[in-house]
Amino acid sequence: MSFRALRCLSSLLVCLGPVLASAQDAAAPPAVRGPRDRAEIEAFMDGLMTSYLRDKKIAGATVSVVRDTTILFAKGYGYSDVAKRQPVDPDKTLFRIGSISKTFTWTAVMQLVEQGKLDLDKDVNEYLDFKIPPAFDKPITLRDILSHSPGLEEDGRGLFTSDPAQMQAMKDWLPSHMPGRVRAPGTFSSYSNWATAVAGYIVERVSGLSFDEYIEQRQFQPLGMVNASSRQPLPASLLPQMSEGYSWKDGRYVPEKFEIVTGAAPAGSFSVSARDMGVWMIAHLNHGTYRGQRILAESTSVRMQTRIQGHDPRIPGFAHGFYEQSAAGPRAIGHGGDTQYFHSDMILLPGEKVGFFVSFNTSTGGEVSFKPFADDVFQHYYPEPLPVLTPKVADAASLQRFAGEYVFNRMSYTTFQKALALSGAIKVAATDSGALIATTPFGPMRLIPVDSLLFRDEVSHDLVAFRQDERGRITHGFLSMAPMMAMEKLDGTRAPGFHLMILGLGIVTLLGVIGAAVVRYFGRRSSGRPAPDPLITRGRQLMLLVAVLIVGFLASVAGLASDPVKYILGNEIGSLRASLTLPVLALVVTLGAAAVAALQWARGAGTVAWRVRHSLAVVVCLVFFWSLNSWNLLGWKF
Repeated sequence: MSFRALRCLSSLLVCLGPVLASAQDAAAPPAVRGPRDRAEIEAFMDGLMTSYLRDKKIAGATVSVVRDTTILFAKGYGYSDVAKRQPVDPDKTLFRIGSISKTFTWTAVMQLVEQGKLDLDKDVNEYLDFKIPPAFDKPITLRDILSHSPGLEEDGRGLFTSDPAQMQAMKDWLPSHMPGRVRAPGTFSSYSNWATAVAGYIVERVSGLSFDEYIEQRQFQPLGMVNASSRQPLPASLLPQMSEGYSWKDGRYVPEKFEIVTGAAPAGSFSVSARDMGVWMIAHLNHGTYRGQRILAESTSVRMQTRIQGHDPRIPGFAHGFYEQSAAGPRAIGHGGDTQYFHSDMILLPGEKVGFFVSFNTSTGGEVSFKPFADDVFQHYYPEPLPVLTPKVADAASLQRFAGEYVFNRMSYTTFQKALALSGAIKVAATDSGALIATTPFGPMRLIPVDSLLFRDEVSHDLVAFRQDERGRITHGFLSMAPMMAMEKLDGTRAPGFHLMILGLGIVTLLGVIGAAVVRYFGRRSSGRPAPDPLITRGRQLMLLVAVLIVGFLASVAGLASDPVKYILGNEIGSLRASLTLPVLALVVTLGAAAVAALQWARGAGTVAWRVRHSLAVVVCLVFFWSLNSWNLLGWKF
């Protein structure tokens, strides 16, 4: 399940590196493009998975590879239960597939479209028993939801729990967790679990079945997927087959509780074996059929794989739910999936009728599931020559307009969660050699111009396209490996770096206030010096109180961030509410300190140096609070 905004766009914590090179050499590239021979696939996957599990400290993995109507290969690696030394069984062991679950939800939607029960271009409010508020003079449609372009902000609160008692029905959870509408539908893709859950709820309401019943009756049963379930907790019959989910902590694998997707089950609740995922891939690669059983008409299947949204025609975009995954070579569509402890990817090549599925059962698996696995597979089975690019020094000056800070638009705009974007800024810098250097969650990129507003990474096929406004100013960037998001360029006083500088200056100033108070206290006691003018003393006392309140705020937030799923994104939000009270109190005290500063100058209290220091501290704090407010940390913005 792609919950990478809940992990600070932590589904976006992948770094592609040379550490995987040894795995790529595990088997010589096949003479014929694409996987065909089981022995060759096994040799390649054995080397790849051995490297992944060893280097990334992953307890277990499961893999399947299909071609045409056949599961060519399915194998488990490592353990589903480390303590019991239980190996992963590709036929039976269930792995949480996260947001790959969405492909089942999208298929359900398209089945109902095929039956004439849903219209992709109708206002989704017509299918709901609650209303999404109007905005931008344009309704949200299922077509918008399929391409993750309904124009909603990210809100990761209340999405996960390990307590079945905290589960909610979609009819209750969806209206109570509705994110804000922040842009017109169809403008940009910005991944939305909430919107996908809306689609699943519409499937319930239109079909007359619960979502789980619909999936079982209309998808699992026809395809013979007996080792698969969307139910939470799992049915008793499948519970013994479920892999443990692990964190790698203190040099050991720590088993974690079963993750439950609360009221947004259609966005990521599924648990499936690798072999059953092979069946699912075959059904989609063969236009809706598997062993004579049809779940989609051929025309509907073709439609489902057709591109409907893209930020730039030269880079991957969205089909009807699937997103495109290849910037070079044969067209690939598919979906990734992340929970906290399971990380998965599914890659379909419709033109080749080939599919790959992988899932890892450890928190560290996210470092290889999203991009490195796909890169290794493409490099081995579908290698494409990488043209050598030479930047033109003459272009160096013109590249300055691309330089700056960008943030992914999969973020909150109206709640305290907006502050998460401060730590995820993507920096782009122009070099004198005619290249751009971009620091991304996927690793650094050296970008060379290859077309108007289009750049390619010097050492890979990855592309970055930019968009400009009518005045030629760069406003957005788009990464080929992340079609589910856009990068917004933030300049000047909107730039995260600018605000981090202000926040840092404020913290240093307030720590200085505390330090000066300590020095004065002990210095006055040892020297016997008289107390200064009462206005100077009052100003110092107020600023000391401001400093203590802000330090307390920062310390409390740091403590809560040690378990963000529980205290920041979960149900125990009361502690955060209390923490956010502190900067509000500090602002009130600062305004009092500003009034004292005015009196100090009016009455000539103390020395000029004392008055200047106090006034500067007040100004720095007021700017500090402006910055906190800019990122929704001043007040209770929930």
